[in-house]
Amino acid sequence: MTTEAFSSNPQLPRGDYFATTRWTVVLHAGRKSSPQSDRALGELCQTYWYPLYAYVRRQGKTKEDAEDLVQAFFARFLEKNYLEGLSAKRGKFRAFLLASLKHFLANEWDKSQRQKRGFGAQHLSLDWQSADERFHLDPADASSPERAFDREWALALLERVIARLGEDCGAEGKAKLFEQAKGYLMVGETAIPYADAARALGLEEGAVRVAVHRLRKRYRELLRDEIAQTLSDPAQVAEELRALQAVLASP
Repeated sequence: MTTEAFSSNPQLPRGDYFATTRWTVVLHAGRKSSPQSDRALGELCQTYWYPLYAYVRRQGKTKEDAEDLVQAFFARFLEKNYLEGLSAKRGKFRAFLLASLKHFLANEWDKSQRQKRGFGAQHLSLDWQSADERFHLDPADASSPERAFDREWALALLERVIARLGEDCGAEGKAKLFEQAKGYLMVGETAIPYADAARALGLEEGAVRVAVHRLRKRYRELLRDEIAQTLSDPAQVAEELRALQAVLASP
């Protein structure tokens, strides 16, 4: 994926598009658990757990220790122990999650104590094998673990947006169109000849261009929405988009 995926107009949509987000549901609930807040927090953690794993690995931890630490962290986090006395960073789930992990790691016991206290309980079903394979496929990065975290966060967000768009197209009977056209969302206009996609779909080239234009528009909407799901203030969406774009653009 490239920064082309982020090159959308950061203007916010009108109306109550951002009236309720997953993160605002969690914040409003605080320590008082509810089915809605538990589900919202679980969805956020399920989507954005890998950046935490990458952060811990970039700290020099082994595969096994990183798995133990991230799972133990979520066992504590999902019990809402870290939702009490939220700091000023509470506006962004990304910042809050990383700050919470750092706090956890700074105060974490050794492995034997973690096992003794039962923090290995499975609260999230995480694909550790896939995580390790992905970590080794990622380009070597000598920069800080924080930069690795932000980069993986941006990539996870883009993957989530593409998945949502694919689900939308599938529900509309346009799964084949999506598979042929999704590449245009990740690269520039001229990277893939429209004629090739038109032949594969049995459509006129002009029809494919129109379809891609509509997909791009829907993609931008979903991108802004997905970013908003991790924020408490819709006014921060443009700022967050620019920050994540900068992370992917940097070498």
